[in-house]
Amino acid sequence: MGEIGGFLKLHRVGIPYKDPLERIEVEPYREFMIQRSDEELAAQGGRCMECGVPFCHNGCPLGNLIPDWNDLVYRGNWRDAITQLHATNNFPELTGRLCPAPCEAACVLEINEGDAVTIKQIEAAIINTAWDSGWVVPQPPAHESGRSVAVVGSGPAGMAAAQQLRRAGHRVVLFERDESAGGLVRFGVPDFKIEKWIVERRVQQLVAEGVELRCGVNVGVDVTGGELREQFDAVVLAIGSRVPRDLPVPGRELDGIHFAMDYLYVRNRWVAGELGPEPTVAAPALPAITAAGKHVVVVGGGDTGADCVGNSIREGALSVTQLELLPEPPAHRPDDRTPWPLWPLKFRLSYAMEEAKDIGRGEQDFSVVTTHFSGVDGKVAGQHIAQAEAAPPFGPVGGTERELRADLVLLAMGFVHPEQAGIVEQLGCDLDARGNVRAATYETSQSGVFAAGDARRGQSLIVWAINEGRQCARIADRYLSALDHHEPHPSPSGDADAGPAGPPLHAQGAVTVE
Repeated sequence: MGEIGGFLKLHRVGIPYKDPLERIEVEPYREFMIQRSDEELAAQGGRCMECGVPFCHNGCPLGNLIPDWNDLVYRGNWRDAITQLHATNNFPELTGRLCPAPCEAACVLEINEGDAVTIKQIEAAIINTAWDSGWVVPQPPAHESGRSVAVVGSGPAGMAAAQQLRRAGHRVVLFERDESAGGLVRFGVPDFKIEKWIVERRVQQLVAEGVELRCGVNVGVDVTGGELREQFDAVVLAIGSRVPRDLPVPGRELDGIHFAMDYLYVRNRWVAGELGPEPTVAAPALPAITAAGKHVVVVGGGDTGADCVGNSIREGALSVTQLELLPEPPAHRPDDRTPWPLWPLKFRLSYAMEEAKDIGRGEQDFSVVTTHFSGVDGKVAGQHIAQAEAAPPFGPVGGTERELRADLVLLAMGFVHPEQAGIVEQLGCDLDARGNVRAATYETSQSGVFAAGDARRGQSLIVWAINEGRQCARIADRYLSALDHHEPHPSPSGDADAGPAGPPLHAQGAVTVE
């Protein structure tokens, strides 16, 4: 373990961020997270108790060897720390920036709320040091298997599956319909949370390892499911959960009401044009969605909604109001609802609303339901809301109606399931009750076709996406190895293997409600 009794001697010191005004006005599209010195990080790593039962492992879907690399950082052994980190996580620079850190919520020190080891910032520092020191290099396979795999979708799940399968010696072609690889990490998450050269650096590592990248290819349109089955020995579907939840109320058809991801794609493509990196193929023309000089309403209180707020403020919105259907969470962990080591359902002020409130242009409201929209000349001008009842279906409370000025409305209420028309339909994959690709053990109802990430489990966290990609690759590799040895392949999993729908119980609280 680190320093004996270190958790009693040293206080938790969290991740430092740039001042909100500096983030908005000085470098609006540069990362706002600051890395502490090696000495400070070593001290924080020394607080880890190396518990007999490390519950942080249970909180982390990747099963990261957290006490091991905490201790290595404490001792200044950064080279071994990245080896331990890469043993379970292909892309720690992504999780170290974007994961909400359910591992910290499960830390034994978090029994005393707010005292957990600062695992996330140590993880980010390990991989940053590794890249700076030249320790992260391509790892092409020593031998070729002669088998081929098509991975459809280049988000974290697809990239992880592609890397694992390539390192196992298979020919891997990674298909992406957008102009660059990375999925929502590339086009949904703003640069001020993760600069896109960081994503591109990993993409280029995949290419150097021998993964063939085909961007701008809409699988299901440009390449059919039948063609994939003919050209490849296996197919991995990592297409994400991209069908957004809509708001079917009167006035929804007015101009100026958009899904959040449509807006975020526009902003990320604009930043890429200004700051780079260059796309792999030509980017499409940008639609006209802007928050500049407008009163903006964001419907949804999760991370996607926060990213809409952050972008709107940087564009120069006159005001941003963020609405959440559910009641405001308590300020502290409610032990009767989410006891340790579960993810605590408590209030957290987002980075974006902190910025918006700091400059006097932000408002966040809870228990709000939208009744209808009104407009002028076909364009949205007002959003009519009311206080929501405390329990489903969260109907409006009479006498609480009011109107918000709304020149731009962004719907950030999460996603319901993957796009089913196209490749999923062409391959004939069964769906589960929630509309996701049914693949209890990663293999779908079609032999040789596998699914991973949000397409299989529903909207979830980046750590789950990477874990799913790794595990799916393991099952697909087993399938391909059986083909080489002419072994009988068991039929795809049936009802007996289906298990409960959704994420495992211990991780359900880690899924952000939008």
